Amino acid sequence: MSSNLESIVSGLDHASDAIVTWLRNQQVGPNAYPGVPAEYTNWRDEQRAWNETCVLFNQSYHMAELMVEGPGAFDFLLGLGINSFKGFIPDRAKQYVPVTAYGHVIGDVILFYLAPEKFNLVGRAPTLNWLMFHGEGREGVTLTYDERTAARPDKENRRHFRFQLQGPNAAAVLTEAMGAPAPDLKFFHMTWIEIAGKKVHALRHGMAGQPGYELMGPFEDHDAIHAALVAAGKNHGLALVGGRTYSSNTLESGWIPSPLPGVYTGELNRPYREWLKANQYEAVCSVGGSYVPDSVEGYYTTPWDLGYGAFVKFDHDFLGREALEKIAAGPHRKKVTLALDDEAVTEAIFGQFGNDGLRPKYMEFPSAVYAMHPFDRVERDGKLIGVSTWIGYTTNYGKMVTLAFVDADHAEPGTEIDLVWGEPDGGTTKPTVEKHRQIKIRGVVAPVPYSEVARTAYAPSWRTKTA
Repeated sequence: MSSNLESIVSGLDHASDAIVTWLRNQQVGPNAYPGVPAEYTNWRDEQRAWNETCVLFNQSYHMAELMVEGPGAFDFLLGLGINSFKGFIPDRAKQYVPVTAYGHVIGDVILFYLAPEKFNLVGRAPTLNWLMFHGEGREGVTLTYDERTAARPDKENRRHFRFQLQGPNAAAVLTEAMGAPAPDLKFFHMTWIEIAGKKVHALRHGMAGQPGYELMGPFEDHDAIHAALVAAGKNHGLALVGGRTYSSNTLESGWIPSPLPGVYTGELNRPYREWLKANQYEAVCSVGGSYVPDSVEGYYTTPWDLGYGAFVKFDHDFLGREALEKIAAGPHRKKVTLALDDEAVTEAIFGQFGNDGLRPKYMEFPSAVYAMHPFDRVERDGKLIGVSTWIGYTTNYGKMVTLAFVDADHAEPGTEIDLVWGEPDGGTTKPTVEKHRQIKIRGVVAPVPYSEVARTAYAPSWRTKTA
């Protein structure tokens, strides 16, 4: 039995697409959202609430987190991230992005600077695994990992609770819960507040492209804080958001949550693959969609693909700097939203009816993602011009949209494209994939973020030239 990722990939057939085939046929679907119901009411009203009133996301269960502490913690994190740490002080946070020595993205997490010599990183497992590998045995650094609920034996007893209040009424709800004015914070700034007699760390942040706060504290305070927020929200249209709705919020804010960590090839990555166990994320995650490259490296991304080019700062030494200095000159693909044509989407759905041959791939609402890492072909005049990475429906705009990166020559809003929907050859063996046929769904390039609020009034770093 394979004991680590290296033994798995080295044991595959040496054909160039062996790793691609293996990832595409992994027996898992999209990420799970444990700890909350699929829907509290219905996903349409839950989506509308973050745009019209306010929602409460419970993020206490589905993300992993890593505490990094000690006198060497600051320099350790600086040396593995593309981000500048100039002016980075306690009670600040940032979107933290590490890359391999080849300049390929591992993933991204939110990095919280909690106190001198104390950091918390929260997000998907690959980035945290990368940090743990590089931090093992490092002097002056202590790392403490807290696994996501779906992958832990006890299913409870997380280190922290984590809630997000999002929407136009978020500040009003927080004000009522605190019994004092909600803090007026700059984006990614933090402060301490008190709710239900308990101290809570509050971050100015937003997942749905709307103004709001992320609230965190000891997990034993979870129920008390949650109850206080729900009570405070009764007069402000607060809606609880279930797991079915949660994964669709990123479609409006423009964050691509699914880069495949670029670690499956490359001799410089071999020690990491040997360190990764056969049951860890990188060894069990799945890839889906119509885009099937000749090599797994076709799935790797650079910071520019994901819209993180502005994060790349060469004011410090970090792993992957030399590679990114060469890549920085370009050309770069650009992150965009694709707004799919209403009639073309309807045709895809209509194809589910009747009994003549294979139907198109079933399109789930509101999130149509059916693998942990979706990759669909984006074409123009039959030629590949980019890759779609996340797809779903937004009630707030009445559109099926995707998040993609495309060649810069085709990134202008209004550019007509075709999305290839469904996997080739009838589909893979993933349990979320039925036998089906591929179809093309026409659409146009649109701004990212798709949410007008996010583009024009929320986070300046997300604004686009097309706003």
